[in-house]
Amino acid sequence: MHVEHGRPKDCADRTARELAVYDLLDRLDIPYVRVDHAPAETMEVCADIDTVLNCRICKNLFLCNRQQSAFYLLMMPGDKPFKTKELSAQIGSARLSFAPPEKMIEYLGLYPGSVSVMGLMNDSEHRVQLLVDQDLFRDEYIGCHPCVNTSSLKLRRTDIFETFLTAVKHNYLSVELHGE
Repeated sequence: MHVEHGRPKDCADRTARELAVYDLLDRLDIPYVRVDHAPAETMEVCADIDTVLNCRICKNLFLCNRQQSAFYLLMMPGDKPFKTKELSAQIGSARLSFAPPEKMIEYLGLYPGSVSVMGLMNDSEHRVQLLVDQDLFRDEYIGCHPCVNTSSLKLRRTDIFETFLTAVKHNYLSVELHGE
């Protein structure tokens, strides 16, 4: 894996949704470091990317309530276990589960394995509430996918939570997960 600053020099094999992320980050003047890699479908693979980028790649979970009337994108440290009961109590939702892939595609323009905060740029109707584990606020940098799981980005936390989220008109709720 080779680390590069900014967008790829050759974009011929890149998807439109990946290029849209680079376009938005560039337009917002948000610097980023990028690494291309084989599909990262597990947090174990992301651990190697963490080392290369020298930051923590987030675990991103797309969740919904039982009625599928409320949808959530949860960002949390990749090494922390997730317990639905712990989160449900904090956000006042009776029962959470993983949302159907069709809703992920419809609301975030993302496919399973590529879930990322960057997908909120596609949620112009604000159907997805961002939830962020408070541990992520301790890190200066956060790693995420640019809407594909064959590249990863290192972004300054403040650029994500202040500049990016403001630009895509999304807010977040801070949650405290212990994984117990």
